[in-house]
Amino acid sequence: MLWLATAVALAVAVPAVWAQLNIVSEDGYAALAQKAAGDPALQSAAAAELTTRAMALIAAHGGGKYSVDSSQVHDTATAFTSSPSFPPLFANANRAAHRWLFSDARSGDSWVVDVAPMLNDSSFQQVLSTYNVKVPATLTVPLTVSVPSTGQSVRQGQLSRGAAWGPWVSIGAVALSGFCGLLTVAAARRRGKALTSLGVSALLVGATGWAGIEVGRRYVNDALNRTTGDIRQVADVMVDHAEAGLHQWLNLTLIVGVVLVGFGVIVAIVGSVRRPST
Repeated sequence: MLWLATAVALAVAVPAVWAQLNIVSEDGYAALAQKAAGDPALQSAAAAELTTRAMALIAAHGGGKYSVDSSQVHDTATAFTSSPSFPPLFANANRAAHRWLFSDARSGDSWVVDVAPMLNDSSFQQVLSTYNVKVPATLTVPLTVSVPSTGQSVRQGQLSRGAAWGPWVSIGAVALSGFCGLLTVAAARRRGKALTSLGVSALLVGATGWAGIEVGRRYVNDALNRTTGDIRQVADVMVDHAEAGLHQWLNLTLIVGVVLVGFGVIVAIVGSVRRPST
């Protein structure tokens, strides 16, 4: 029973702690976004979206008077998203999106990101100033579109309970798995066998986690279907980076399992050698 409790608690602890550090935590999510901003696929999608917004500003300001070279604007956007100044600005934009989803506040605003700070970058200003365009204080881009067939929409503060309970669940699961693991070793007559069984539980958790990610990706894709165009491509890249991070945690769990199994076998062998024969 102690071994089973350890395995269940560990199965909860690994994804819960990862999610708390990388998804639920605003700082962790911003760090994830900043890391993903270095991906060329995300940079390409972001450049296309920024090009669209910049062209719309020029068109609105000029009223069709200007002949705009869209390739020049796109080249500027591509150079910006490839520069070191893009990842921090992208992370800050994602902070606001994260706060909207995880905060208890209800402002009634839509789920958007503000791209005005990006368009205010000096590289964009060189192009926009040519058409006497001034970037507004805020320029929001919606992150989702309504999907009438599902009858569902993303609500502000929808994951606020996760923000409230996430730390307690992750800490509790870690504490419970460690406590039950120690009791398993302490209560076992053969410590080597107990350590091996704990290693097996870690192997099961790691393998189950890998399978769970494959199953869960279908539900993630359903959520991503509420986004379109360049925003969808950006979201896809961020999900891929999140999955890669969780895979690393599961791989570490598998490695710990292998180490415990090997150590348990060694302890069992040493114990059998020292055990007096009757």
